[in-house]
Amino acid sequence: MKILVRGLAVLVLAMFLGECAEFLINMILARELGESGIGQYMTILPSIFLIMLLASFELPASVSKLVAEKEKRYHRSLIKHAFRMTIIFTACLFAVAAAVIPFVPLFQNFHPMLKYVVLLLIPLVSFSSIARGYFMGKEHMGKIAVSHLLRRIVQMLLLASIYQVLEFDRPTALLIAFCTLAASEVAVFLYLIYSFIVSYQEIKRMPGENMSPVVVRRSLAAVSIPTTALRIFHALAHAAQPFLIKWALVQAGVPAEMATEQFGMVAGVAMTIGTFPAFIAHSFMIMLIPAVAKLHAGAESSKLFQLLQQVMLLTLIYGLPSVTVFYFLAEPLTNLFFHSNHSAYYLQLLWPYFLLHYFIIPMQAFLIGLGLIKDAFFHTFWSTVVSFVVIYLLGARLEWEMPGVIIGMNAGTVLLAMLHYMTICKKIGVPWTLRLSEKRSSL
Repeated sequence: MKILVRGLAVLVLAMFLGECAEFLINMILARELGESGIGQYMTILPSIFLIMLLASFELPASVSKLVAEKEKRYHRSLIKHAFRMTIIFTACLFAVAAAVIPFVPLFQNFHPMLKYVVLLLIPLVSFSSIARGYFMGKEHMGKIAVSHLLRRIVQMLLLASIYQVLEFDRPTALLIAFCTLAASEVAVFLYLIYSFIVSYQEIKRMPGENMSPVVVRRSLAAVSIPTTALRIFHALAHAAQPFLIKWALVQAGVPAEMATEQFGMVAGVAMTIGTFPAFIAHSFMIMLIPAVAKLHAGAESSKLFQLLQQVMLLTLIYGLPSVTVFYFLAEPLTNLFFHSNHSAYYLQLLWPYFLLHYFIIPMQAFLIGLGLIKDAFFHTFWSTVVSFVVIYLLGARLEWEMPGVIIGMNAGTVLLAMLHYMTICKKIGVPWTLRLSEKRSSL
């Protein structure tokens, strides 16, 4: 418990400071780019993040799981084969991206140099992902925390200093914004690679044993491929959700402009407020993947059960007060954005979504650590289907409209949390009700 709390405290502090820096970054961009410029920035940013997601190939998750499961004598061989696999994968992705990006209409509306900035991100993200995964597997959470905070601080300082000293037209100002993003990735890459080289010198001095390159590639791919697919599906579902919601509202008789405004209140105000505490859940996720993998490899079911209890308890300790504050202080919180009784009402209706969201993120880390990534994917798929169906059936009814949409969002989250939780309990061999007496009698 002490190790969990200590590592969690480091990550939570770093991520909280990173969230604060991200807030300042968005303020600087909004001031310098204007409403139209920030709209263009936010339009292409998801596409760049998707390319970065593909470049990472979820190696932090797969490498950390494998490092945690294997003994130290295998680490040198494991890392060597991982680097070789990444070189091939990165070269292929770089070639495909270089051939495709110039013909993507979205990129043609921006500065011609932007495509080169995006291409630069591919090798940076790919190789830093190996180092990140290694440190996660070794439970060196301090380095993960520093890398996360370094990315935000470098981007914030560069934006503030460059925009303060120089004047740019809008296309160049947008390019500068993306260049600072790339520069922050360069800083993270240099820090993680330097730290990894230092650690690797220690590994080289230890006696080691070789692992089969086929085994390493299969082990990494067994985690990376379904996890990447899960992330891509999640991104596509979130991209489609706004269109479904607005379509359902229009079917209910809501004017298109008003439907867009109502969705803006949910996505831009209520979701922004409600998901803010999730940085704690993401800190859990970073810690739990290697910890769960290590315990699972050692067949320590009792410790896995204890860890699950601790995570559920800590999540409840911060999650329940958070949603309570959101519910009872909904109006003053939403008024920080603009005065609207509707956005406060939507924030109150979404409290089950937010509370369960805090539980779902660490439970997904449990599933990855237990080797149940495919289960996590199918859970997400079916919960999304149920959510979308309920959103349309209720949101398209005149008497429900946006509250019906929110019921659909809550329903999908409830189903996803239940599926994750019951699958974890089944895998580690405990009653899904977590009845302590039954568990103790079986130990």
